[in-house]
Amino acid sequence: MSRPVPKPGILDIAPYTPGKSGVGLSGRVFKLSANESALGPSVKAVEAFKNAAGRLEDYPDGSARLLREAIGRTFDIDPAQVVCGVGSGELLHYLANIYLGPGDEAIHTTHGFLLYPIATMSNGATNVVAPEKNLTANVDAILSAVTPRTKLVWLANPNNPTGTYVTASETRRLRTQLPSNVLLVLDAAYADFVTTDDYEAGVELVKSTDNTVMARTFSKIYGLAAARLGFIYGPAHVIDVVNRTRDPFNVNGPGMHAAIAALADTAHYNAARAHNEKWRAWLTDEVMELGLKVTPSVANFILIHFSDQKGKSAEDADAFLTKHGLILRAVKAYKLPQALRLTVGTEEANKLVIAALRDFVSST
Repeated sequence: MSRPVPKPGILDIAPYTPGKSGVGLSGRVFKLSANESALGPSVKAVEAFKNAAGRLEDYPDGSARLLREAIGRTFDIDPAQVVCGVGSGELLHYLANIYLGPGDEAIHTTHGFLLYPIATMSNGATNVVAPEKNLTANVDAILSAVTPRTKLVWLANPNNPTGTYVTASETRRLRTQLPSNVLLVLDAAYADFVTTDDYEAGVELVKSTDNTVMARTFSKIYGLAAARLGFIYGPAHVIDVVNRTRDPFNVNGPGMHAAIAALADTAHYNAARAHNEKWRAWLTDEVMELGLKVTPSVANFILIHFSDQKGKSAEDADAFLTKHGLILRAVKAYKLPQALRLTVGTEEANKLVIAALRDFVSST
């Protein structure tokens, strides 16, 4: 008996596997696997969401005008060059749908976000992996991977799950040396946590070039992961084609109101940045004092490396921590079998995870 068959290449895609949620565990559970905000959302954002929830029968503004205008004020960009979506992931899929097809190639780096090959391969394009250097995207390796078939380059900056970043000068060099017909997509989901002086999320590159797009999310520092909101900022010709293809009313109304309030609450934003900077450094130092290696991070998580010795592996550590109600992110799917990603949490969660790791390291 015949049945519908997906187009070639779809069944070759490895589905995205999220981290453990803690469902089924007894007792208190601290979920430190999803890079969610340690401080949660702004109280003002929650209030705005609740107020808007009283009119769930109404369709939201299909153009997300008020949210785009708030984004424009916050980032000093033209709201007409912004598209909002169901998280930034939906918008990355739109870009792949528009610019990639059979015979095309898209490049990402070794430990890049797992969505990139999914978006690429779902459009029949070839996924090309550029090697990293010290778990950091390498501009020369990306440029070396370019062929006449290259249509798009995905660059997570900072990168998840490594927490590493490409400097502003290197990002500009990448854009300058890429062919003009190649779209550079700068995925800056974790840009708000970066405090170094040599980083630029992508705003200036979008303003000064005709072939760069920056993606951002409200799921991280703004604490609105459940609302599923993100946006891209790009040249007018890119925004035009995205708006031609995106779903109508693709952004939910209460979420938009929450995001507008979150953007306006600079005190909460600054508190989240300060909390992350303090506890990211503390966690890094504490983990290293235990004799474990940590990849230097500029995001709201750290990558901890374990031994391949039986009883001391990342899998062993994950099982040990889970029994203590501490959920970290295994990153085998990112080709990092002996590492766990730890999200910066509350003060209590951070201290508990270090205590548990100390017990794990000292156990025989």
